[in-house]
Amino acid sequence: MPSRRFADGEVVMGRWPGSVLYYEVQVTSYDDVSHLYTVKYKDGTELALKESDIRSQSSFKHRKSQSSSSSPSRRSTSRSRSRSPGRPGKGRRRSSSQSREHRDDKKKIIQETSLDLLVLVLFKPSENNTRRYNGEPDSTERNDTSRVSSEQKLKPDLQIERVIEQYSLRPRKEEKKKEEVYSEKKVFETIKTIEKASSKTKDLEFGGRIGTFALIFFLPAAVFYLLLMCKQDDPSLMNFPPPLPSLESLWEARVFGVFLLWFFLQALFYLLPIGKVVEGLPLSNGRKLHYRINGFYAFVLTAAIIGTLLYFQFELHYLYDHFMQFAVSAAAFSMVLSIYLYIRSLKAPQEELAPGGNSGYFIYDFFTGHELNPRIGSFDLKYFCELRPGLMGWVVINLAMLLAEMKIHNQSTPSLSMILVNSFQLLYVVDALWNEEAVLTTMDITHDGFGFMLAFGDLVWVPFVYSLQAFYLVGHPTAISWPVAAAITILNCIGYYIFRSANSQKNNFRRNPGDPKLAYLKFIPTATGKGLLVTGWWGFVRHPNYLGDIIMALAWSLPCGFNHILPYFYVIYFICLLVHREARDEHHCKQKYGLAWERYCQRVPYRIFPYIY
Repeated sequence: MPSRRFADGEVVMGRWPGSVLYYEVQVTSYDDVSHLYTVKYKDGTELALKESDIRSQSSFKHRKSQSSSSSPSRRSTSRSRSRSPGRPGKGRRRSSSQSREHRDDKKKIIQETSLDLLVLVLFKPSENNTRRYNGEPDSTERNDTSRVSSEQKLKPDLQIERVIEQYSLRPRKEEKKKEEVYSEKKVFETIKTIEKASSKTKDLEFGGRIGTFALIFFLPAAVFYLLLMCKQDDPSLMNFPPPLPSLESLWEARVFGVFLLWFFLQALFYLLPIGKVVEGLPLSNGRKLHYRINGFYAFVLTAAIIGTLLYFQFELHYLYDHFMQFAVSAAAFSMVLSIYLYIRSLKAPQEELAPGGNSGYFIYDFFTGHELNPRIGSFDLKYFCELRPGLMGWVVINLAMLLAEMKIHNQSTPSLSMILVNSFQLLYVVDALWNEEAVLTTMDITHDGFGFMLAFGDLVWVPFVYSLQAFYLVGHPTAISWPVAAAITILNCIGYYIFRSANSQKNNFRRNPGDPKLAYLKFIPTATGKGLLVTGWWGFVRHPNYLGDIIMALAWSLPCGFNHILPYFYVIYFICLLVHREARDEHHCKQKYGLAWERYCQRVPYRIFPYIY
């Protein structure tokens, strides 16, 4: 087994694939099986290189100094001899030798110019990587930036003309010019090929192609199974499978029309010119998208419309009576939307594709989302679906279940259990809409594409699975005492406090690390220019927001009692989901931050649950 020459974190010189140019890189990891080093360039690009493509800085600088010291002497000697008024015969021989040297030098200059084009396209200075917390680049970065910008101003044709003028070269033949044009085209074709290959998704999640194919069918089946079980008098797992309804009863055009009306009403509220417009995080090409923050205003308008309908005695429990049909309508709409999103993503530019949904496999990219931020004009489809129709629909469904409970059981007031569930989940939704700007820093927006996973999750899973406790209480009322209700309320408040304060610390630090209000927070600097918090909630566990989520999910289920496990499905699901997200975050952060992430894990050993996990 060959020994390893370079250690993790060592700064070496790595050859760029397909060229003879070496650049300063940092070794991040080594694969003992493939014997490949994973290195990171200054602009954040990560590539796998062979050991033969890596050299130590000392040896590289030594060779460079030798070549630079010897070349001028040879050139000066050559010039001095050519100018010497020697014998005619020898003068002619030296002249022919000199012309050959001129041709070789000219060819070398043209090759270097083509390689410079390749470097200038691939290594554009990134604003994120060259700026630090105070907003100013250091001296090295300023020199590199000015050097690259000045080189970009020099056109290849001007460089060739200067070389021709300096060495008194004769004009090329037409055939030679055609070869130059052809070689330049080959350079740009190579650039496109390298960019396309380097942006491909290599690490497949959710079981890869087979796993995502199965999830496309499993997720709708899971939703329908949970809703059918809640309808049973005894929703025990021993009563599997539940009686299946007829296919005709699962679809009604009127229900689908109501769903479409709801969706486009929220789209209309999204387009209203109210609320501030903010910038999202920088994309891979340095561009920042603009988002209008008016989710809370849309919620107020929606509440006003629902209140008006109730005032005119509109029976909102219509949702409960046709709950399964609404779920089928939402699932059908999400599938059509996912197909549209994938078709339009095939024409999207390379830089607009999602980092996690560009594998080249149809099923995988369809599920995870091929395009990162699909937009129709200024209408951002992913951002709209993330908070609007599904999240607000969850609140409306909960209210419909509360009214259905009162009507079915002839109650003048809703049960205490139903009030707790509605109140806790209403607080969660209002908090998300009030802090709408914070969603712009989540992986759903910055990393995940918009495909079947998010479309089905936003439009079906969130409103119809997250409202499972309220749906369960309609058919299975549970009485709880006031002391128990107070204890459950305290538990929910603890979870909410952890969730909100942890997210606020993270979002504020990402937006403005130099804010004096955050001076008490300590962090580990990283090679990307960002910092990893090691104090506050993020010094307690690595994902304190997930801890708050799980505590709140438990508080939402406790009002349903302990007669059946079905109301606690949400807790089990949430734990599994957050453990999966935590593993994905760990992998992503390890690749992104390298040694800094290892130091952070040593400082903060617990992931979600302190002293447990």
